[in-house]
Amino acid sequence: MNLYQFAKSVVYGALAPIYRFDVRGHDHFPKEGGVLICSNHIHALDPPVVGILAPRPVHFMAKEELFNAPILKTLIPRLNAFPVKRGMSDREAMRKAIQLLKDGNVVGLFPEGTRSKDGQLKKGLAGAGFFALRGNAVVVPTAIVGPYKPFKRLKVVYGEPMDMTTFREQKASAEVVTEAIMAEIQKLIDQHK
Repeated sequence: MNLYQFAKSVVYGALAPIYRFDVRGHDHFPKEGGVLICSNHIHALDPPVVGILAPRPVHFMAKEELFNAPILKTLIPRLNAFPVKRGMSDREAMRKAIQLLKDGNVVGLFPEGTRSKDGQLKKGLAGAGFFALRGNAVVVPTAIVGPYKPFKRLKVVYGEPMDMTTFREQKASAEVVTEAIMAEIQKLIDQHK
């Protein structure tokens, strides 16, 4: 068992007794090929929850500062995280995410860019559409339907994969693709409230 799988089982073991996970749409998740998970963001625990419940290992961007911390700098890369400089366009992080998708991996993204304070889905940033168009991957819209309250049910819903071929053929902008992704996430939230 590698460190990622070990950490995944430890985190699942810690969170599962507190939050009664109700995972839906596992059958929608492609078994192979590049996948961009695009999820709403309602709580600090969203990244580990998405990571432990996804049927395949997920790669996440993490703020660069974490990679400079003494213990974390060796641990985080082994947990499938890669650094991103916040507050600016980080071309290296963008290239890394696109390459991971092209190589058939799963990349997790929260298009809103930050947590929603009121739980309502916010406008998505164009980066989601950019990765979806450039990464040669399908997008799996994902909804986390809370609340994060001990011993209450927490739903994680995977939607049907969105094929980006038509968007690419139409030379759609990253903004248009992001809007389409956000609309699918909103539909999942509405269906599973």
